[in-house]
Amino acid sequence: MPTLDILFQDDYLIAVNKPHGLLVHRSSIAADAAEFALQILRDQLNRHVFPAHRLDRKTGGVLLFALDKDTEKLMQRQFMENRVKKTYLAIVRGHTVDEEAIDYPLRKENGTLQDAFTRYKTLNRAELEVPFGNHPTSRYSLVEAKPETGRMHQLRKHFSHIFHPIIGDRTHGCNKQNKLFKERWQMETMLLHASQLSFKHPLTHRTITVNAPIQPEFIRAMNLMGWNK
Repeated sequence: MPTLDILFQDDYLIAVNKPHGLLVHRSSIAADAAEFALQILRDQLNRHVFPAHRLDRKTGGVLLFALDKDTEKLMQRQFMENRVKKTYLAIVRGHTVDEEAIDYPLRKENGTLQDAFTRYKTLNRAELEVPFGNHPTSRYSLVEAKPETGRMHQLRKHFSHIFHPIIGDRTHGCNKQNKLFKERWQMETMLLHASQLSFKHPLTHRTITVNAPIQPEFIRAMNLMGWNK
């Protein structure tokens, strides 16, 4: 049976490093999936666990569960009230500016607009000798993003909005770049990783910071860019 890497655990909460491509729980919109983080962790611990928040299927990184319903409700409230500090790493198309704040409302499924705010900074840039479209080279950036609101697909939509889509994002990304990564490097992973969660523990009131190491495909992409040398 598969197991998940545990990053933090106490009597109330447990955080794991969710692999890219793994659903948090069963969903009618992903009938093809056979494995889910919730069921894997439940079997791994031999006890019930309750998701405190969600990560997209294709996003890897810190995923937090509660070990009882009361703690689940307390943590979900913190996420809803944007009191949990979230940090992500992403590899995007093009060369991003050094730092930027993206203040761009996002529309819910019912058409309602919601405020959405993201800050990011550029950690590294690469220019590969790989022709792309009319350009003789291909440019990419490694960014650290901190969403200050928690809208669905916020980072994916925000980076698409500023014309630096996340590599491997099929819904909001660049299909030509995704095809390039698939055909040239046999890579289909969405290069978005939830690297850190920081929050006030709902029972002990201590500040908890959980860090998740990046995973093999993200490391491979960074090696392609020459960022791990």
